[in-house]
Amino acid sequence: MKIGILGYTQSGKKSLFTLLTTRAIPPGRKEQESIEGVAMVRDPRVDMLSKLVQPERTRYAETNVVLLPDLEQGSKDRYWLEAARRCDLLCVVVRAFVSESVYHPAGSVDAERDRANLEAELLLADLELVEKRLDRMSKEKRAGQTPAQVMEESVLVKCRETLEAGGALRDLTLEEHQAKAIRSLGLLSMLPVLWTYNVDDQHITDNPWRDQKDSFVVSCLIEQEIAGLQDESERREYMQSLGLESSGLDRLNRAAYDMLGLMSFYTVGKDEVRAWTIRKGSRAPEAAGKIHSDIERGFIRADIIKYDAFVAAGGEDAVRKSGQENLRGKEYVIEDGDIAHFRFNV
Repeated sequence: MKIGILGYTQSGKKSLFTLLTTRAIPPGRKEQESIEGVAMVRDPRVDMLSKLVQPERTRYAETNVVLLPDLEQGSKDRYWLEAARRCDLLCVVVRAFVSESVYHPAGSVDAERDRANLEAELLLADLELVEKRLDRMSKEKRAGQTPAQVMEESVLVKCRETLEAGGALRDLTLEEHQAKAIRSLGLLSMLPVLWTYNVDDQHITDNPWRDQKDSFVVSCLIEQEIAGLQDESERREYMQSLGLESSGLDRLNRAAYDMLGLMSFYTVGKDEVRAWTIRKGSRAPEAAGKIHSDIERGFIRADIIKYDAFVAAGGEDAVRKSGQENLRGKEYVIEDGDIAHFRFNV
């Protein structure tokens, strides 16, 4: 999974990137450069499994995070565009905090105005690309069109109509073969977008965006303070005082997982406890392939233990003795939280 962090300057996206990846922004970074980092997806189930097993290593699932160049309203220099098209999800940071020491490029803080303008920039970028492709196809079709080209053109016309009406392409109903016809264009508004409002500490639990389906609320200032607390009990106490059950960074990763239809399964052993990321609905061989392609190719069966059963029994040996380990074949659909051991032969 690759998350692209996008937004206007002074919105807090650099702070969010650094908090997620622990990677500092290089001082000599050029304005057109993207920066990539890796964020660990903190998972309390991994922590519990490690506590029970005491492995040599513990590994969380990981997310690739890309800090995209600043988006500047009305600018034709869209340095952010190509890198954004290679992402699976866009985390668009909207400034919703007021600070006299941090200027706003528009002169004032207005989160809803900024969101509308940012969304318009994404739609405009797609509209320009669609129109450019249709113009090229109009010239090429004088020599005749293949059925595939006819299909692509008809889909692009639908896309243009949707974009001109102010709609995002992710809301356009397309059959799989229609979506495939335009997939190579990398249209931005087909990507899921998580609108991330960066608020001040007074509004972390009291704001108009908290319950909106495609919105997420975080305070980078609070997250910096949480990250600065080394003692876990102090962290929990501080978050509870703010009405938070977990850090914003953990909640952001979970929100991204949900939007992309992702989940985790686990492998457990004395050498390593590890979380693996797969799409919901993945069958056992596909999940095995996340570990190694040879395991998927030579898949025989999966030994599955449910997380709750593992924890209740206190470990792998105990859960096996209780008869709660299940043998599953190629058609088994992995469930969130499954602990899997794959049998294979190549």
